[in-house]
Amino acid sequence: MTETRTPGRARRGRRVLLTGLLLALTTALLLAGIVLWQHDYEIHEERVTVPAAGHDLPGVLATPTGKGPGPFPLVVLVHGDGEVDATHDGFYRPYWEAFARAGYASLSVDKPADWLGQTMDDRARETTDAIAWAARTRPEIDPARIGLWGASQAGWVMPKVVAGAPAPGVRFVIAVGTAVNWVRQGEYNLRAELRAAGAGADRTAAALRTREATLALLRRGAAYEEYRASPGADPELTRERWTFISRNHTADATADLAAMPPVPVLLISGADDLNVDGAETEAVYRSVLAPGTLTVRRYPGATHALLRTEVERSSRRLTLTAVFAPRSLFPPGLLADQQRFLRELGLAAR
Repeated sequence: MTETRTPGRARRGRRVLLTGLLLALTTALLLAGIVLWQHDYEIHEERVTVPAAGHDLPGVLATPTGKGPGPFPLVVLVHGDGEVDATHDGFYRPYWEAFARAGYASLSVDKPADWLGQTMDDRARETTDAIAWAARTRPEIDPARIGLWGASQAGWVMPKVVAGAPAPGVRFVIAVGTAVNWVRQGEYNLRAELRAAGAGADRTAAALRTREATLALLRRGAAYEEYRASPGADPELTRERWTFISRNHTADATADLAAMPPVPVLLISGADDLNVDGAETEAVYRSVLAPGTLTVRRYPGATHALLRTEVERSSRRLTLTAVFAPRSLFPPGLLADQQRFLRELGLAAR
């Protein structure tokens, strides 16, 4: 026989459905509120255009909130490798907030579209031009209190800028995951990735032979076509990337570091960095920088990007953390240590 649905049961079904919809809506609103709250930073962002090294580069000038109109000391950001916009897809905002809490403004610009055509000298000119623009045109910035923050490849850029800066010069440097010698860094990266992959002795030796053959091509200025015809050539390495490597593979920061005036330097590295040998960088910095200028912070459980290792190596955790708790991307103490370093320089108003 056919069951007839009673009005009471129908009403209960509608109530259950309505309750479920309300719970789903409440949860969605709660999650949206958490995201908005977590991405609300104590900074004021202004979109700017910065003329630098022959380009008009879009950028962001981030200034502290609740600290008056300035003038503020300024942190100019220098990007690492790759295509990077001014915010690094939002990754920089927790840094800007930490700097702002110490009383500093931040300036970051997009990399130019033709960045693969640049040398490290080109990148240094670009950074020097950005400093000059801020010092000359922005009344909220004190031109006598400007320093640099840079990651990875910026290690070959910032020493050039500091060594060549006109008076009053660059007042401080924060170096994050920086290397000293391009070739040694590449070998360290290759060996570290092979170890992480569990490669045996034969595979490691073969990879090192391929690497040495590629270096030989670079040393004699081989064209891209010759590289592509060589055994072991990376099929994903583009002509533009080969040109970039050809122009920059001799980079070594030692002489520029030695030529720097005695400014405070904060050197930061992650203990799980597979790209850069933080111990070698520290040893070189200690050997060539003026005594008493270097502060070193090394973070356990942190990668080359200074993200928590367990977060970076899980795409799901990385996405969820970036959305719901972006300040938790970083190892404990990373942001606070940089904030403290800047505050202890004594350049910001109390």
